[in-house]
Amino acid sequence: MKIITRELLGQVSAEARLNPRLRKNHNFHPSDDSRCHRLLNAIEPGSYIRPHRHLDPEKDEAFVLMSGRLGVVTFTDAGEVVETVLLSHAGGILAAEILPGVYHTAFSLESGTVFYEAKAGPFRPLAEEEKAVWAPEDSDPQSAAAYLEHLRSLFD
Repeated sequence: MKIITRELLGQVSAEARLNPRLRKNHNFHPSDDSRCHRLLNAIEPGSYIRPHRHLDPEKDEAFVLMSGRLGVVTFTDAGEVVETVLLSHAGGILAAEILPGVYHTAFSLESGTVFYEAKAGPFRPLAEEEKAVWAPEDSDPQSAAAYLEHLRSLFD
């Protein structure tokens, strides 16, 4: 049996804070080729996940908040915001499911944010048509930081 403890959440968060990308995964699935991926995803404020979508009709994603606060945003194909959801224990919204084909992103609004993620495997890098061309690449630190700040402002 695999158990998630507060100690494990703290450990994965500490590793995320030390990572240049401010993120750390703790996988429960045995390999990238596994058919079902289950993982803890620790993410710190300032980490940018470029909006993207999964075109595989079996690749919906579930996010279940374990600690912290997580902003989740969905977009139209043109990059207009469709929906914003704040996952927060204080606010009472604890999970979100993203359907295949929907552009989305998630980001930390509080240090120590960890969510449990489940989605179909196997892991494959995003294809070009799955990346949001209207959002900056995460390899462009200035543009990515400005865009992330814009997204964070949706939750002020």
